[in-house]
Amino acid sequence: MIALATCRAFPELYDDDLPLLDALHGRAVPAVWDDPDVDWDAFELVVVRETWDYTDRRDEFLAWCDRIGDRLRNSPEVVRWSTDKRYLQELEAAGFPVVPTTVVAPGDELLSPPLVVKPAVGAGTREALRHDDHAAAAAHVERLHGAGHVALAQPYLPEVEDAGETALIYLGGAYSHAIRKGPLLAPDLERDGTGLFVSEDITPRDPSGAEREVGDRVMAWVTQRFGALLYARIDLLPGDVPRILEVELAEPSLFLAHAPGAAERMAAALR
Repeated sequence: MIALATCRAFPELYDDDLPLLDALHGRAVPAVWDDPDVDWDAFELVVVRETWDYTDRRDEFLAWCDRIGDRLRNSPEVVRWSTDKRYLQELEAAGFPVVPTTVVAPGDELLSPPLVVKPAVGAGTREALRHDDHAAAAAHVERLHGAGHVALAQPYLPEVEDAGETALIYLGGAYSHAIRKGPLLAPDLERDGTGLFVSEDITPRDPSGAEREVGDRVMAWVTQRFGALLYARIDLLPGDVPRILEVELAEPSLFLAHAPGAAERMAAALR
């Protein structure tokens, strides 16, 4: 039996993962990652899915991953790396085109606005804000530090307002499908009732050759480093060269409902 790990806000999984549950034909059940009544030893595999409430207690979440050990997909090592966005600096050092990312220590000078300030550990754009005012950005950084977060700053790339983001999804190590996400930092976006993520404008997308080239290179790099991955999502921002915004290897939405056959491809990779 396979456990699809989720959080208390979505004990029966988020809608987008229900096709995977169906494709596994009774071989999988949802299980809340921090539920003390779950017998994790009863599962052959545990697949990290909607564990989106971990961001304020990452150490507890990583300890849970370590307890699952080599039955966890993706592996504890991969989850640890992917849940701290300082990995973007590592990718940049390896020669990948990333959105320039600065770790902001207390007292550091900020980039000129417009810029995005976010915590290094975050999900669903929580505490990620666009700032056109230097003082507001500095106050945001101070607030993140006060809450115990590492603060990151990135230039705001206005091309996203028209083109949106491109998310490339890989299942079982192979490219599966891509979607377009509308801008996620617009001031009028509403949060889901759980508060875990903003409402998203999602449509299928055929990625450009340049986007596929970047995505495939990243997949080759992370596979060489970590070994085979069950799933991955690579988020790109538009420009003359597509730039990596995130490499989601822990708990990303995979938008299975937006691509016919995707749930079956992931189920086959699990089998």
